[in-house]
Amino acid sequence: MKLYYSPGACSLSPHIVLHEADLQHETVMVSTKSHKLQDGTDYYGINPLGYVPFLVLDNGDTLHEGPAIVQYLADLAPEKNLAPANGTVARYHLQEWLNFISTEVHKGFGPLFNPATPEDYKPLARASVLKRLAWVNEQLANKTYLMGDQFTVADAYFFTVTGWAQFVGLDISELEHIQAYRERILARPAVQAAMKAEGLLK
Repeated sequence: MKLYYSPGACSLSPHIVLHEADLQHETVMVSTKSHKLQDGTDYYGINPLGYVPFLVLDNGDTLHEGPAIVQYLADLAPEKNLAPANGTVARYHLQEWLNFISTEVHKGFGPLFNPATPEDYKPLARASVLKRLAWVNEQLANKTYLMGDQFTVADAYFFTVTGWAQFVGLDISELEHIQAYRERILARPAVQAAMKAEGLLK
């Protein structure tokens, strides 16, 4: 498998899952600004959507949405328990989390990264994201991970997007349960391996 990624972008989530699942893979870095690979190849020629993550399977098939990619990877290594079994209510709760993170948190950060966003709108965008994060903070009051005691692909995703707060002036220091949660995730060897591979940790 080949994962196209950009350091610290949402592609960090499947990158973490690849390490958690102990799956053989190759990574290719993409510039989200120039949309080119390191060798100058036009990324749009590989993925017409131009964004990451993008997963190319060994048979040539492709997947281009993070929540779909991480579930696919989890199902390749069921013994790692990175996702509940298909057809179970727990699996739908996982999908619930993935959808919430994608639409309510991930997308909420978008305007804060966009240089075209008017400065007077950014406080509203920050407040919106913070409101969603405050809710998750409450959910984590008595849980180790989003789904309880078991680390899942949703945790890889939530850890990734909450890491963006420091880059957009979003203060989450008072969300103590999220802070403790992030420390637990960061302590995982697979998470550190993925981050080191992307140059995010020394």
